[in-house]
Amino acid sequence: MTRTVYLNGDFLPEDEAKVSIFDRAFLMADGVYEVTSVLGGKLIDFDGHVTRLQRSLDELEMVNPLSRDEWLEIHRKLVEINGIDEGMIYLQVSRGAPGDRDFVWPDPATCPPTVVLFTQNKPGLADSPAAKKGISVISIPDIRWGRRDIKTTQLLYPSMGKMLAKKAGADDAWLVEDGLVTEGTSNNAYIVKGNQIITRQLSNDILHGITRAAVLKFAREAQMEVVERPFTIEEAQQADEAFVTSASTFVMPVVSVDGAALGDGTPGHVAARMREIYLDEMRKAAI
Repeated sequence: MTRTVYLNGDFLPEDEAKVSIFDRAFLMADGVYEVTSVLGGKLIDFDGHVTRLQRSLDELEMVNPLSRDEWLEIHRKLVEINGIDEGMIYLQVSRGAPGDRDFVWPDPATCPPTVVLFTQNKPGLADSPAAKKGISVISIPDIRWGRRDIKTTQLLYPSMGKMLAKKAGADDAWLVEDGLVTEGTSNNAYIVKGNQIITRQLSNDILHGITRAAVLKFAREAQMEVVERPFTIEEAQQADEAFVTSASTFVMPVVSVDGAALGDGTPGHVAARMREIYLDEMRKAAI
């Protein structure tokens, strides 16, 4: 069965949806995106994603083509049409297709943005086997541009990082700049030492994760001490445990960093508990 996707106001079979070769997301990665998870047919932390979308658009001086309620209606319709119980909705807004290639931004009054949404069906998303055994990460240099807080479609180096990890027999990579971990290729990174959850503070250096914000809130409510500061790979290897967070993996335990097992090499109790709390609370708040 062909998926139904959304493109510039229309719901279409995926093989009928076409975007101009002059679209700036295609030519220059001049676009932003969000990914919202779906559990039980409902959207997880939808308002957080819409708020961050607006921030990304504002930082790039792009126009938000739709209101919060219009975004919600499209998301819900795609979930319904495609019968998504567990999965994700990918949303992308580009600066549009001006009809030719130019480094100078087109006038938004004459070049409307391109809006694309599609679903990804992921049965068992919340009951991932990886969450039970944990993942391994390697470290790689962080050579991305300086505005990682903007969620753009410029994802070449994160993709390279995933491939470097795969070639090394690991599951993912943590990016390191000036000796300090910034984040994962597609997630925020954390270590646990004693009663402390340690993660890098918000800045232009990392993505302001929606899942990150929720997990840290729940951690504080559970009387965990949250410390927002950078940490080194060596510090991570000596931690009690570690984990990453993202919209598509929720809270994922890390059991190995650059070949060094953390603790006994199995998921720690803090990561497991935070995953449990996050999924429980997000299901309650899903819309």
